[in-house]
Amino acid sequence: MANDKTAHWKDLLKRRLASANKDDRTDEEKTAEETKLFTKYYTEWKGGRNESNSFKHIPRFYYRLPAEDEVLLQKLREESRAVFLQRKSRELLDNEELQNLWFLLDKHQVPPTSGDEAMISYESFLKVGEKAGAKCKLFFTARVYAKLLHNDPYGRISIMQFFNYVMRKVWLHQTRIGLSLYDVAGQGYLRESDLENYILELIPTLPQLDGLEKSFYSFYVCTAVRKFFFFLDPLHTGKIKIQDILACSFLDDLLELRDEDLSKETQESNWFSAPSALRVYGQYLNLDKDHNGMLSKEELSRYGTGTLTTVFLDRVYQECLTYDGEMDYKTYLDFVLALENRKEPAALQYIFKLLDMENKGYLNVFALNYFFRAIQEQMKIHGQEPVSFQDVKDEIFDMVKPKDPYRITLQDLVNSGQGDTVTSILIDLNGFWTYENREVLVANDTDSNTTDLDDT
Repeated sequence: MANDKTAHWKDLLKRRLASANKDDRTDEEKTAEETKLFTKYYTEWKGGRNESNSFKHIPRFYYRLPAEDEVLLQKLREESRAVFLQRKSRELLDNEELQNLWFLLDKHQVPPTSGDEAMISYESFLKVGEKAGAKCKLFFTARVYAKLLHNDPYGRISIMQFFNYVMRKVWLHQTRIGLSLYDVAGQGYLRESDLENYILELIPTLPQLDGLEKSFYSFYVCTAVRKFFFFLDPLHTGKIKIQDILACSFLDDLLELRDEDLSKETQESNWFSAPSALRVYGQYLNLDKDHNGMLSKEELSRYGTGTLTTVFLDRVYQECLTYDGEMDYKTYLDFVLALENRKEPAALQYIFKLLDMENKGYLNVFALNYFFRAIQEQMKIHGQEPVSFQDVKDEIFDMVKPKDPYRITLQDLVNSGQGDTVTSILIDLNGFWTYENREVLVANDTDSNTTDLDDT
């Protein structure tokens, strides 16, 4: 029976091969088909495509936003985003689930402890992952375990570190969802007005801001928002990516105000605290001698120690946004943020733009001399012997070590780590004096510390 079947398939295969080898086409038809096939495959190999069928292979990647007059489409988009964000919110661990996770981790800890910290092995880690539920699944992976694995001789990780990792991830997702609710365009960024609304509605949830009067809210919001935009929107596009807001520490500083027991020192160093906001706004009011709500160049000259050079202040009013030659509070905030954070790249970019008078993208000897001459003039006014520019110029180039020995770029300043010192030397007599007497100041600090130790 098996031999009959084999013979049958052999005959069938022979007939098929015979019919396939039979070709009644002429040589011209064969050549034409060969040319057609060659052209098709060669075009595909070179990256070409059949235009008529391209839509079958390229997925749609652009969806235009509804226009302002398309009310129905806008409403549909808003409702869709709201439903999407609600669904994402439900996927996060709630307080009860987090407590249950901690209970499971504690139950499966593996002795001995490492100092005071309970530890867990990879096997127990996987067991907890199976019991914790579907929402926890993404945290119980080999990659997460490896991230938290340090120098434990038994190959375990700290339970507390893992739980803090989970808490941090949940917080980030919650915050992203919260920020996304204010993303009117739905494109993953916040405009200035969006961030203002977010912070304004956040104020009542921050106990450290309970003492603020409602009349001050608008100034507080402006003060807080400017820090985000000064550092996260250097190109002045008027919008910030939500991812950038989450990645920086500013939101942590802002939400730190939920702590009712925040120390006075921490509050004073936190830009978003009530004392800090009142300090900055109070300085602005004190500078505004004519009480018109704006600052003239003469009024701004008293900023800080009152030792900023007139040449630098001239450049501030030439480059920054002013109204009839006077500065408003928002522009003043940028000015303060730049001068109080001179080590930061965004602040150096702000000051560098003012120093680069000819918009060449670099500072040459002429630019350095132009600004330092004002420092020399101030030294004469205060009865001090002016320092030679040649000496200062050599020191600046030695500090920065630019790629081009005759030009200093913004990137050179940032890379050198001396940008704050260089800019202080050029724009502020007090900054130059501090640099010039740095050895004396260090010696005094050392003597003071020694005296303190002797007293104890």
